[in-house]
Amino acid sequence: MEPNLDFTSPFVRLAIALLLGAIIGIQRGWEGRHEAAGSRIAGIRTYSLIGLMGGLSGRLAQVFSELFLGFALVAFAVLIIAAYLNSQKVKSNLSITGIVGMLITFLLGSLAVIGEPVVAASAAVITAIILDNKTELHEALMKLQAYELDAALKLLLISVVMLPLLPNEGFGPWQAINPYEIWWMVVLIAGISFVGYFAIKIGGAEKGILFTCLFAGLSSSTALTLQFANLSKQQPRLSGLLASGILISCGTMFPRIILVCSVVNYQLVEMLWPPMVVMMLGFYLPAYWIWRHNRLDGSEAPELNQNPLALSSAFIFGLVLLVIMLLSNLLQEWFGDTGTLLLAMISGITDVDAITLALGRQSTGSLLLSTAVLGIFIASAVNSLVKMGMASVIGTPALRKYVIIPIAGAVMLGAVVVGFSSPV
Repeated sequence: MEPNLDFTSPFVRLAIALLLGAIIGIQRGWEGRHEAAGSRIAGIRTYSLIGLMGGLSGRLAQVFSELFLGFALVAFAVLIIAAYLNSQKVKSNLSITGIVGMLITFLLGSLAVIGEPVVAASAAVITAIILDNKTELHEALMKLQAYELDAALKLLLISVVMLPLLPNEGFGPWQAINPYEIWWMVVLIAGISFVGYFAIKIGGAEKGILFTCLFAGLSSSTALTLQFANLSKQQPRLSGLLASGILISCGTMFPRIILVCSVVNYQLVEMLWPPMVVMMLGFYLPAYWIWRHNRLDGSEAPELNQNPLALSSAFIFGLVLLVIMLLSNLLQEWFGDTGTLLLAMISGITDVDAITLALGRQSTGSLLLSTAVLGIFIASAVNSLVKMGMASVIGTPALRKYVIIPIAGAVMLGAVVVGFSSPV
C-alpha cells in the first residue's frame, strides 16, 4: 500500500509552514553567509521559526478567534522593526527587504495552515527567486529606458485594466460587434510588438527575431508581419532577418490550423494535412535560406530605437477587424450556405482561426468535407497573400523581394495539392 500524506492534518500543514520558512531562510542565509555570526538579523533558523510561528498563529486563530492572527502579525511586525532599528546602530543599511521577507514568511506560514498550502508554497518559491535575483533585477532596471517603462505601463493599462471591463457579448447588426474580442485583438497585436522589441533587445537581432516570429505564429502572424514591416523601414539592414521571421511566423499558421481541426473534426485533418504541410514547407524552407544568407555579425547588430508598443497599428488593425466582421455577416445573410467560400475568403483577410472552427464544426453535419477543406485553404491562402501585400507595401524593397516569391509559391503549391486531393 502506498503511503498517503494527509494535507488536511494540522501537523502536516505546520511542517509545510516550517519548510516554507526554510526555503526563504536558505536564500537569506546564503546572501549573508560571509557576515560574522550574530551580525545578521535573521538567517535560515530564524526564517524557519518565523514560518512555524505564522503557522501556529494561523492554527490558534482557527481554534480561538480570527483576531488572534491579526494581533500576532502586529506584534511580530513591532518586534522585527525594533530589531531593524537596533541594527542601524551597528551598520547603515536602509534596505527593508529583510523586514518585508520576514513578514511574507510569517503570512505564508499562516496561509499554509489555514487552508492554502499549494498557494503558500508557490508564493514562497517566487519570493525566494525574487530575493535571489537582486543584482540581476537592479542591472535590468538600470538598462531600462523611460519610454520602455512607459510602454510597459500602457500595455498593462489596455490589457489588465481595460480588457476585463469590456462586455463579452455581441452588439449591433447580427450581434457581430463584440467589444471584448475586438479589444483582445488590439491587446494581442500590441503585446507582440512589445515582446518582439525586448526579445530583439535582449537576445540580439537574430535570436530575438526568431523567438518573436515563433511566438507570433502561434497567435497572430498578421500582427507580426505588420510590426516587422514597420521595423524594416527603421532598420533596413535587418530586412533579410525580418523577412525570414515573417515567413516562419506565417508558416507556423498551418500546423496551428491542423491542430484546431483535429480538435473539432479529426476526419477533416485526413484531407487537410497534405496542402497545409506543403504550404508550411513552402514558407519554412525559403525562410531558412534567407536567414542563413542574412546573418548579422554581433558587432554590426543595430540598436533599436523604435517604439516598443505600436498602439496606433494595433488600433487600426482592430478597426479593420470590426469592418470585416460586419461584412462577413452581411455576405452570409445574402448568400446563405452558398456563400461559405466567399465568407472564407473575406474572413481570411484578418484571421483564419474563426473560419477554421466554423467550417470544422459544420463539416460534422451538413457541410461536405471537401467544401470545408477548400474553404479553409482559401482562408489561409488569402491570409498569406494579405500578409505578403502588407510586407510589400509597408516594408522596404529588400523585404518585398524576400517575401513575394516564397509566399506566392507556397499558395500556388497548396492550390495544386487541393485541386488533386479535394475537388468540390
